[in-house]
Amino acid sequence: MKTLVRNFCFIQAIAVILCANHLAHAQSKTGTTIGQFLLIEPSARVVAMGNAGVALYDEIIGGYYNPAAIGLQSGYGAQFSHSDWLAGINYNYAASSVQLGEIGNLFVSVTSLNSGEIDVRTVAQPLGTGERYTVSDLALGLGYGRQFSDRFSLGVQLSFVQETIWHSSLSTFAVSVGTLYRLSENGLRLGASISNFGLEAGYSGRDLRIQYDLDTDRFGDNSSLPGEVLTQKYSLPVIFRVGMSWPVNLSRNHQLLLAWNAYHPNDNAESMSVGAEWKLFNIVALRGGYQNLFLEDAETGLTLGAGLHIDLQGYEFRFDYGWADYGRLDNAPIYTIGVTF
Repeated sequence: MKTLVRNFCFIQAIAVILCANHLAHAQSKTGTTIGQFLLIEPSARVVAMGNAGVALYDEIIGGYYNPAAIGLQSGYGAQFSHSDWLAGINYNYAASSVQLGEIGNLFVSVTSLNSGEIDVRTVAQPLGTGERYTVSDLALGLGYGRQFSDRFSLGVQLSFVQETIWHSSLSTFAVSVGTLYRLSENGLRLGASISNFGLEAGYSGRDLRIQYDLDTDRFGDNSSLPGEVLTQKYSLPVIFRVGMSWPVNLSRNHQLLLAWNAYHPNDNAESMSVGAEWKLFNIVALRGGYQNLFLEDAETGLTLGAGLHIDLQGYEFRFDYGWADYGRLDNAPIYTIGVTF
């Protein structure tokens, strides 16, 4: 009972923060954080359900949305996601879970984003200089989760984050923590998490080196002193998630899962997402949702997808597809495959 009270107080506290900030109408901080690739949702299943994943733990990638999901994994397994992201950007995510017995579970993840080669253009040479550059992002995560009771789970993840633009880069560390509570084994599930809480970082590298004239009005001095542009440091995109999921048994071979999430990011306004999953014979799943409800000028909206779950002699294989509408930016399909044993 004490655990139940503590978790409800924690979730209610976050809900109060969300409401208070919504009423305050604070100035928008959109576009003021680094590491935006950390906000790309990696699970095709959750993407299809409107990205409402903070209270879901039925797959390994659930550790991205809520590290507490790590503690509820059983056995060993791995999942891999790929998406041809917006504007031809290549996005990949891989995660693996290892069971450590009574002490909990271990979780490792790799996030990779690459723009491909882009022509270098300048004011003097708008058609291109003949050089090409790339933008690449990388995040390496190590997480730990433990189920402290048949209802309560807690998890934490430490990530190394790096962004590279041509010959300049930045790197920093981030921490994500989360908690999950199940009212019963097949009943309502409550989840809350804080993601990407870390150190500020700024770019450095040879692309920022310049030749500097200390006094442009003075002749005869060295007008080509070596110098370097110092960039401002920015924080990571911290996001608070709180939500619930509710499994409903329609019949022996038909199950419905409803999910709801609320978000409070440090670089945007608050929003909500809803989603649902209809599972047939525990093999085929049809999914739908809507993300970023009540977010002003949002390009996101409808989400759809499907999945296939196959159990072969102790090996469980998952194949999931998710589709999300991004308005004027078109859509971004994502595919996830995985195995547990």
